[in-house]
Amino acid sequence: MKLINGNHLGLAALLCSLALAIFLPIGAVAGSAQPVQEDPLDRAVLDIAKDLRCTVCQNQPVSESNADLAKDMRQIIREQLIAGKSRAEIVEYFVARYGDYVLMKPPAARGGLLLWIAPPLLLVTLVLLSLVFLRQRSHSPPPPPAKALSKQDQARVRAARRQQD
Repeated sequence: MKLINGNHLGLAALLCSLALAIFLPIGAVAGSAQPVQEDPLDRAVLDIAKDLRCTVCQNQPVSESNADLAKDMRQIIREQLIAGKSRAEIVEYFVARYGDYVLMKPPAARGGLLLWIAPPLLLVTLVLLSLVFLRQRSHSPPPPPAKALSKQDQARVRAARRQQD
């Protein structure tokens, strides 16, 4: 590949200077980057918020929701942590206001017991009903053979088939 004057060295110098102009600033910025320092308070807020359900969202934890209520709940968690409350006290605060529904993992006591027992109980019931149905079906006598068509019915079937062709 030749340039107008046949100078390959000029093309190589041009490409090198273009590469330096593009990649040198990127390397300088990446080399001077500082590691991100996470605020321990933010981590504590998110740890508590991930165990609480947003009451206006579809089964979404407060830590992941962008709803106004979830933002308010995260702010309340932050304020209570600053006030020196423990994790258990903060969770109990929300349970007192919203009930066990606010917990992502409701306790297996009181009303939450039904939530833990119902799915396996329903599954066992469906399996048992299926087994009973299949057993009855396999032990039932086969249906009687169909009656032979009369001469008139056979003639009507033949006529209908001829009309379709």
